[in-house]
Amino acid sequence: MKRKLLYVAGFVFMLLAVDSCDTLKNCKVCAQNTYDNSNALITSGSETDYCDAELIKIKATPPVTVLGVTTKWVCR
Repeated sequence: MKRKLLYVAGFVFMLLAVDSCDTLKNCKVCAQNTYDNSNALITSGSETDYCDAELIKIKATPPVTVLGVTTKWVCR
């Protein structure tokens, strides 16, 4: 009986260990927002989860200003 409980406990531990690997990812929720000259928010894009390489690419994207309107990525 003890052996069966030990096997079940080990199996549950392994399931939790495998599942916890997903939480190690570097993820953030980002949206592409547009601001006017006074830095007031004009529009906000839909928020989406970005992880790892996609997140690094978004963070490296500089703001773009055209005719006084700036579009940039905002992550939280």
